[in-house]
Amino acid sequence: MDALSPLSAIFIDAEDGDRHVSMAIASIAVFEGPPPSHEEFLAYLAGRLPRVPRYRQKLRTVPLRLGRPVWVDDPNFDLGYHVRWAALPRPGEDQQLAALMAEVMSQRLDRDHPLWEYRVIEGLAGDRWALISKVHHCMVDGVSGTDLYRVIFDFSPEPPPPAADDDRAVGAEPSSLELAARAALGDVMLPARDALALAGAAADPAGTARRAAGTVRGLAKLAPAMRPTTGSSLNGPVGRQRRFTWARASLQDVKTIRRELGGTVNDVVLAAISGGFRGLLLARGEEPGPRTVRSLVPVSLRAAGQENVYDNRVSAVLADLPVHLADPERRLEAVRAELAALKASKEEIVGEEVVSLGGYSPYPLASWWVRMALGLPPWRDVVTVTTNVPGPGQPLYGMGRRLLEIIPYVPIAAAVRIGVAIFSYCGDLTFGITGDFAASPDLDVLAHGIEDGVAELLAAARRHHRRAAAARRQSAADHR
Repeated sequence: MDALSPLSAIFIDAEDGDRHVSMAIASIAVFEGPPPSHEEFLAYLAGRLPRVPRYRQKLRTVPLRLGRPVWVDDPNFDLGYHVRWAALPRPGEDQQLAALMAEVMSQRLDRDHPLWEYRVIEGLAGDRWALISKVHHCMVDGVSGTDLYRVIFDFSPEPPPPAADDDRAVGAEPSSLELAARAALGDVMLPARDALALAGAAADPAGTARRAAGTVRGLAKLAPAMRPTTGSSLNGPVGRQRRFTWARASLQDVKTIRRELGGTVNDVVLAAISGGFRGLLLARGEEPGPRTVRSLVPVSLRAAGQENVYDNRVSAVLADLPVHLADPERRLEAVRAELAALKASKEEIVGEEVVSLGGYSPYPLASWWVRMALGLPPWRDVVTVTTNVPGPGQPLYGMGRRLLEIIPYVPIAAAVRIGVAIFSYCGDLTFGITGDFAASPDLDVLAHGIEDGVAELLAAARRHHRRAAAARRQSAADHR
C-alpha cells in the first residue's frame, strides 16, 4: 500500500476542487493494418500487464482527507473493464477521430477501479486503426507515460513471449479505519521526518546554503512573473466538455531551424506555438500583448534510468510567450532569451521545493492549501500549458502491426482553456491541442497557426543558410 507523492496528490486535489476537471493524460496511437479482434487484444495486453503492477491497483481516499490517497491492490480487477471498443463514422478522417477523443477525455476515470483505460478504435481511413490510452495524471507524468509505450508495445514485429505473472495473492482491501490509522501515524511521524531533513542539512551545510541561495534567486525571478497577464478570451472558467485537434511538423525541419537560427528544439516549438496563439488572438479580433499568453512549461526532474518509475517527477516554469511579435525570427529570439533567463534563475527548483513541502506538512492542511491556491493568482493568470515530451526514435509495433503516429493529450484545469502537448516519434512531431468546448470553437485556427509558425521559421532558416553560403563563396572569391 503506497501513498501518493505530494505532487501526484495535487492532481487529485485539482480534480476534487472542480467538478468540471478531469486530470487524465492520454494519447492516440495510430497503427497500420486491420484492427485486432477483441480476444487478440485482451490476450496481448494480459501478457504485458505484469510489467505494470500499478495497472492492477486502484486509489483509495483516506477518510476525512487525513492523509494522501494510497494505491491498493484491486481484489476484483477485471481486464475487460479497462478495454473498450469504438468505431468512427465515415469517412474516418482526423476530424472524426478528434471528436471521439474529445468525448472520451471529457469523462473522468472511475476511482472505484484502477485509473486507466484503453479504447480500440476501428474505422480509420487508409486501412488503419487507433488506440486511445487514458491514464490519470496521479499515476504517471509525461516521461513515465511515454515509457508505458515501450513496455506495452514492441520494437520488433515479432513480439517477445508474454511476461511471467507472479500469481501473487491479492488480499482484501484495507478498511477505512485502517487507512485513517495509518494516516494518523504518518502525521505523528512528521516531526521525526522534519528532524531527519534538518540533520541532512546540517551534515552538508555548504550544499544546503547553495540550494537555499538558488531557491531565493528563483523566487526573486518568479516575482515579476506573478504580474497579472493582459486579459483575453484565452483565460477564464472551463466547463466539463472538451475539444481536441492536432498539428503536425517534421522533427528534421525543427532541427534545421535550430541549427540555422539557434536555440533548442523546445525553443523552436514554443516559438511556433507562440505564432499559433498570435494568429488565434488576431482571428478573434484581439490585440496580442507581451503578457497576454503566460504558459506553464513542465520541466522533468527524472534522472536517467528513472523513466519506468510510475509517478510524477516534474516541476515547471512560467514563461510569457512573445505573441506580440509579428516576425517569426524575433519570436524565436524572445523565446530563447526567456527560457535561458528562467533556466539561470532556477525557477524550476522553486517549484520542486514548494511541492516537496507537502511531504513535511499534515495532508489536510497541504490539500486545503493546494485547492485554495489553484483558484488564486498567479495560477489564474496561467493561460496555457505547453509540455514537450520526447518519444521513441525507432518504430514500435503492437501485435505485429506498425505504430505510425502518436498524438498526445494534456488536460486543462483552473482558468486554462487551451493546452498544448508536443510529442516526437520516429522523426515526426505532433502538437495535441486540448480546448474547452464552449470557449474554443476555433481550435483549428491554433493548429493551423502552429504549422504555419514552423513553416515560417523553416523559410527563415533556409534564407539564413543561403545568405551564409553566399557569404562563404564571396569570402573564398575575395581570397583568390
